[in-house]
Amino acid sequence: MTMLLAHGVGGQSLAQGVGERFLAHGVGGRQDLPIPFSAAVSGAAIALLVSFAALGFLWREPRLAGIPSYVTRNTTWLPPAIGIVIAAYFAIGLLFGPDTPDNPTAGTFYVLFWVGLIPVSLVFGPVWRNFNPLRTLHRAACALLHRDPDHGWKTLSPRVGYWPATAGLLAFVWLELVAPDRATLPVITIWLTLYALTTLTGAAIFGSQWFDKGDAFEAYSTLIGSLSPISRQIAHATRPPGRPAAKSPQDKSPRGKSPHGKSPQGKSRRRDSHPPAQTKPRNSAAKATESSAPAQTKLTLRNPLDGMAGLAHAPGLPALVIVLLGSTMYDSLSNAPLWVRFVQESRLPAPLMGTLGLLTVIALVLALFLAATTWAARLGSAAPATTAGELAHSLVPIAVGYLVAHYFTLFLFEGQHTLALLSDPLDTGANWLGTANWTLQSLGATPASIAMLQVTVIVIGHVLGTVLAHDRALTLFPHRTAVMGQIPLMALMVIYTVVGLLLLFAG
Repeated sequence: MTMLLAHGVGGQSLAQGVGERFLAHGVGGRQDLPIPFSAAVSGAAIALLVSFAALGFLWREPRLAGIPSYVTRNTTWLPPAIGIVIAAYFAIGLLFGPDTPDNPTAGTFYVLFWVGLIPVSLVFGPVWRNFNPLRTLHRAACALLHRDPDHGWKTLSPRVGYWPATAGLLAFVWLELVAPDRATLPVITIWLTLYALTTLTGAAIFGSQWFDKGDAFEAYSTLIGSLSPISRQIAHATRPPGRPAAKSPQDKSPRGKSPHGKSPQGKSRRRDSHPPAQTKPRNSAAKATESSAPAQTKLTLRNPLDGMAGLAHAPGLPALVIVLLGSTMYDSLSNAPLWVRFVQESRLPAPLMGTLGLLTVIALVLALFLAATTWAARLGSAAPATTAGELAHSLVPIAVGYLVAHYFTLFLFEGQHTLALLSDPLDTGANWLGTANWTLQSLGATPASIAMLQVTVIVIGHVLGTVLAHDRALTLFPHRTAVMGQIPLMALMVIYTVVGLLLLFAG
């Protein structure tokens, strides 16, 4: 995402106070690692192999419960109001501000929003659905027309799945990484206008359920938010006095076992079954509570892997995750000197080369995933047609780890600069938010610490992905072939790790 610097958005400010090395992805190169880069790559691969071996010996039954992030929609007015206010303030710079490097629009859109959703969703869950101004506008329009926002003119087919969100995400990453003049106001305005019209049209036709899998940014927040340790559950506050609350399926399970492990009679769950979709109520009481208005909810803590295991499979989910992972890998590749020289020497226009490069990287990541899951299905005696969808959630921690490693310095330094510019969206010398005089701070970050952080989060992401794949494989494959079926997945994780580190430190 160094296009912000290329267009002058913060290039000089980043050099002030923190040194010229703190430029987007220029912080933390392979020369800054306290150990040789080859040793770091080898160590990461060994860590995955050791994790795989340990899981094979110690994790013999499925344990992840699949706890959903949200079972009801937020009914308070505050988050939607905050979303509308922020969107209105953003529109000031977008519609009325000058198209200069000091306009905060590009930094707000590409850095504070797109990158900032990562830590917010990781901590608090898929919160963008509560702040999404388009969802709020749709709800307000339905109230004026006396229509139920949950129902549109047509019913959205389950076969549609995440495919609309996948197309939207691909359109955004193309804008972010390839589109000419992508940091200028006209380009951002045109893209956001088309995005808003498409999203609101889908909501008008299919109801608010369109936002769940048709809005690229809500789907993006949902993927990342599934790793949050926070879950919103229905609070059974209407039970008769003196009567204990009914236990959830997780409470009824033995300690250390999930509902997907052994039943109270000690019999193992069928190997060909899979965790129930998180979007369905777990029992009739929950369904009755969910249908009442308003439903009372409470925040609870959970194992983040339980949340990711609860991500319900839907058509297009593997493609959505692959686009997220592949586009981030292409962003690293596009900054590599070899690729830059290749584009400069090519006779084709740079945008066309960028488009071909982006699609090629995504296609390669997808091909590796499909090859590994097909091979795993054959070794594990499972259906290849469903294996890829059932294992897609295991790629989310990998994508998140790579996103954090790739965008950490951009968010840390360009984010500070954008916050300073936000006080003066019209470039008149104003200081509306009191941040105009902020100076950039390194906050203790050094090139060596950043380089180690990048390697660490990538390895952690792949290890978590290995755990998720292992747990799901225990439900997909027969016991006798469960470990054998995971060998292709282990090979895939090692390939992704090595390639990811090579691309990240390619510059």
